[in-house]
Amino acid sequence: MKNLGALMKQAQQMQSKMAEMQEKLGGLEVQGRAGGGMVEVTTTAKGDVRRVKIDPSLLVPADVEVLEDLIVAAFADAKSKADAAAADQMREMTGGLSLPPGMKLPF
Repeated sequence: MKNLGALMKQAQQMQSKMAEMQEKLGGLEVQGRAGGGMVEVTTTAKGDVRRVKIDPSLLVPADVEVLEDLIVAAFADAKSKADAAAADQMREMTGGLSLPPGMKLPF
């Protein structure tokens, strides 16, 4: 039974660290860029959108599809950077312990 108690204590500590990490990711901002920086999307590392900046030269009615594609690309770039930031935080929290392929935290 002693091992079960220690395991429960470790689980509680991990849960507390996960909550801290989630809070930290909510405040960490990443920028995604497309079109050579003409479109910039700022999100939190949790994926919440904070800002979108668009270079005025892109506001040409005939080129709406280009602008739409650049916005999608900037969001994809921001998502990639947010995922990398979350993975870095997870590595830091777990002390470099690698998870099995396909397993992501938080669950």
